[in-house]
Amino acid sequence: MNIDELVSTAEDLFVLPDSVLRLKSCMDDEASSIDDISEIIAFDPSLATQLLRVANSALYQFPNKIDTVSRAVQVVGTRSTYDLALAYGVSQAFGKVDAQIIDLDKFWEHSVSCGLLAKYFAEIKGVREPERFFVAGLLHNIGELVVVSTLPEAAKRCLNFSEQVTPAELQYGVLGYTYSEVSAGLIKKWGIPDSISEPIANIHNVQDELQSDSNRILQLSYVLSLDNVNPEIYPSYHNLKPELHEQLTLKRDDLEDALDITNLQCISVISLFNPNAFMLY
Repeated sequence: MNIDELVSTAEDLFVLPDSVLRLKSCMDDEASSIDDISEIIAFDPSLATQLLRVANSALYQFPNKIDTVSRAVQVVGTRSTYDLALAYGVSQAFGKVDAQIIDLDKFWEHSVSCGLLAKYFAEIKGVREPERFFVAGLLHNIGELVVVSTLPEAAKRCLNFSEQVTPAELQYGVLGYTYSEVSAGLIKKWGIPDSISEPIANIHNVQDELQSDSNRILQLSYVLSLDNVNPEIYPSYHNLKPELHEQLTLKRDDLEDALDITNLQCISVISLFNPNAFMLY
């Protein structure tokens, strides 16, 4: 199955919640207000609960408890509210993927770790709307869940990465494309902004010297999180190419700080987005 066929199949199999689609239409309407956005969220109790959980989580660390949807939208911001609703909606769309083929807990650990690192680097670089980096990191590998659901034997073969063969190299060898390419293709089908899909599509294009800082941030976050959650395979910084952080004017000490801080956040944030984690934490 080529990538276009796979993405088309995935678009039919995995559907975003109606509230997320309505929220996107509202965001696209310049006449919409915070009250309009809050009303859409309030009509979906699970989404409203999720937004409040996120606003009061380690992802933000606001000093005062946020207890209403409208207050959460005001504090987090409308764009970030949509990004976080999108992240929740995608995690729910993939909530019934077969856990017998891959380790879903490790899948979400890698995804959340990548997202937290990307948001952290975006913040210290002063990039606007750092939540979109969290969402890009969180969603960068949903293509694996697509392949697990549609091509399970291929997905099993793609688990055999090692120090000598990276996951992306193995995926390309088995499928002819990478999971991130599938992720980006599906995200574009859903009408999600290019600011999220483009860094995902370019997450492995580290040799391209013309990459934007946004793309570099996600590339750096990916390799750090890959090594971080697979210590049984990769020593620390095994997949890191120095130019990834040097081109962002970051030092190794900055990477150490990023890993220390995001590792502390990771467990509580995983419980917000891993559909299988709600009863574990």
